[in-house]
Formats: sequence, structure tokens, C-alpha cells
Amino acid sequence: MGCLPMLLLFPLGFGAGYLIAGQTGALWGAGIGFLLGLLAMGLFIKALRGKRQ
Repeated sequence: MGCLPMLLLFPLGFGAGYLIAGQTGALWGAGIGFLLGLLAMGLFIKALRGKRQ
């Protein structure tokens, strides 16, 4: 379940970037979506671990 933000933000960033600026925008959008997905995944996992203690 921690991978869900990655699965959502990566293709969403790719698609939005492609619509805005073509192939170059798709590359940038995928990169930004990837980084935001990693950040959200890390925050989600940290929040789950904090609840157990």
C-alpha cells in the first residue's frame, strides 16, 4: 500500500507533462511525479510506523 502514491503520481505527471509540452514535458513530468511519489511513499510509511509506538 505504500507504493500507491508512486503508481498514481508517476503516470499522472507523465500525462500532464505530455499534454503541456510534448515529449520533453513528459520526461520532466515523469521525473517530478517520480520524486513526489517517493516523498509521499516515505511520509506514508513514516506515519504508519509512528502509530505503532
